[in-house]
Amino acid sequence: MIHLFRPQVGAAELQAVAEVFDSQWLGHGPRTTAFEAAFAEHIGVAAEHVVFVNSGTAALFLAMEVLDLRPGDEVVLPSPSFVAAANAIMACGAVPVFCDVDARTLNVTLADITEVLTPRTRAVILLHYAGYPGDVVEIAAHCRELGVALVEDSACSVASRVDGKAAGSFGDLAIWSFDAAKVLVTGDGGMLYVRDRERAERARRLAYHGLVQASGFGHAGKHDRRWWDPEITEVGRRLIGNDLTAAIGLVQLARLPELVARRREVVERYNSALGQVAGLALPPALPAGHESTYYFYWVQMEAGIRDALAGKLFAAGIYTTFRYAPLHRVPLYGQADRVLPRAEHAADRTLCLPLHGGLTEADVATVVDALCEGLGG
Repeated sequence: MIHLFRPQVGAAELQAVAEVFDSQWLGHGPRTTAFEAAFAEHIGVAAEHVVFVNSGTAALFLAMEVLDLRPGDEVVLPSPSFVAAANAIMACGAVPVFCDVDARTLNVTLADITEVLTPRTRAVILLHYAGYPGDVVEIAAHCRELGVALVEDSACSVASRVDGKAAGSFGDLAIWSFDAAKVLVTGDGGMLYVRDRERAERARRLAYHGLVQASGFGHAGKHDRRWWDPEITEVGRRLIGNDLTAAIGLVQLARLPELVARRREVVERYNSALGQVAGLALPPALPAGHESTYYFYWVQMEAGIRDALAGKLFAAGIYTTFRYAPLHRVPLYGQADRVLPRAEHAADRTLCLPLHGGLTEADVATVVDALCEGLGG
């Protein structure tokens, strides 16, 4: 089976894990701190503003928590998003307000957001679809003018930039995911960036039970008090990352340029082979100054064709899918009667093809040939 995603890990990651084993310190420790510092440098912020946690989902829940959302507060987000974003909003008692997106890029635009803003809007979550930064510069500026918090869901955009500035560094908070399907993987893991220093400190406390003093061992003998007595300011949970996953992350971060470069090669191969296929629309070209992580490669076709084509490709040993299904159609969120025409248009016509560094030229050719045959048949 040619899979949609496949992690690119090898000897260097294995050696990093072996070194953690040799150290006998597997939990939150020096490698976790080193990974936070390296990732902060990667996105151009100070290390104390980033927190390594156990998943991108945990980072989203933590982001909503530090915003102090209350019942009735509204958070705007694109309907084509992963369920974790909407769940994180609802867990705080707030209301997810789904907005439309551009039908071709599946990225939210400033116009889409402003259409649904109300006096109850406390935050906007911006997803960089497929790693394409989209209108983040304009959206961030508008949110600042309104005093509305901008949370960048950068799960797809770990290497994306606009004019050299990292996706995730434009807003007030940002999250990244490092699960096994992502470009930079740690098995499971995520990162949270918080621009405000006090909120960042609070996020770090909440990520470890609300403890002011996170490590008894680290404070042993340093104060005139018993280091085993807990000091808790508010209720938190255990969301922290650990040195095992951080060690993998450090290697993956160093390899990130090569990982993205290979994905770009696959994208260019798809573009070249599929550009003249009748009835097939490819991802739009990136605007000047934009850099993508190339997390998805998506094609679009007439409604009614996509589902049958996905079945034919699966029968041929090629796994495809659509990410992300419009959340306003999910009954749990109570907005199934809303009509978001561009999101629905894209959802009925878009198919994500395999894209990862493990694809060989033969794999890409197999996908291209099966796709063309499926469309023709």
